Amino acid sequence: METAGTAEAAPRPGLRERKKRRTRDALLRAALELFTTQGYERTTVDEIAEAVDVSQRTFFRYFAGKEEAAFAVQEMVEAHFVESLRTRPPGEAPLEALRGAVLEGWDTISDAVGAVVPVELYLRMFRVIESTPVLLAAHLRRSAETEEQIARLLAEREGLDVAADPRPRLAVAVFGAVMRVTGRQWSTREDAGLEAIRALTAAYLDQVGPALTGNWRATGRP
Repeated sequence: METAGTAEAAPRPGLRERKKRRTRDALLRAALELFTTQGYERTTVDEIAEAVDVSQRTFFRYFAGKEEAAFAVQEMVEAHFVESLRTRPPGEAPLEALRGAVLEGWDTISDAVGAVVPVELYLRMFRVIESTPVLLAAHLRRSAETEEQIARLLAEREGLDVAADPRPRLAVAVFGAVMRVTGRQWSTREDAGLEAIRALTAAYLDQVGPALTGNWRATGRP
């Protein structure tokens, strides 16, 4: 049996795979730079390919189209969150685990995307998604698929049958709604940096309990 000290490192990708990865990363970064500087709808695949000095055909070897490129880093971030959730302490309550995973995700986001694009570029692209109707619609569609994955993971953590017990999907629906409100509010702020979105996420999640169960009426109001 291998131990931490004797486990073999994963083999390094071959030269061909490394070149393919570099090309994909270069296309992705060029796409996001163009989307965030001149707009998603005004950017063409030809412009993205030209920025990397490759053909349009090469672009389509790596991405089905502009939308896939626009959400590639977002998918990396979501996968990073799901993995963080998967490794949360088993004794945590569902919403506590979700909160811990998303804040841990913001704290370690450079681990998820830093090797491909700067975190600052990812955040700028997030603002573009929020402000571009066609991308926002796609984002909501994709989010529904991710939320189903998260609900199934929560059910697994709690030993529940997600088809018979509505609580995992209800918890994720609340969590997803908070994330959408957070994203919209953050994207309109001037201090739209990493610390700002992390702080806003924490503040909004901390209000879930009071918002759902508290009395909103001011003291003394009839």
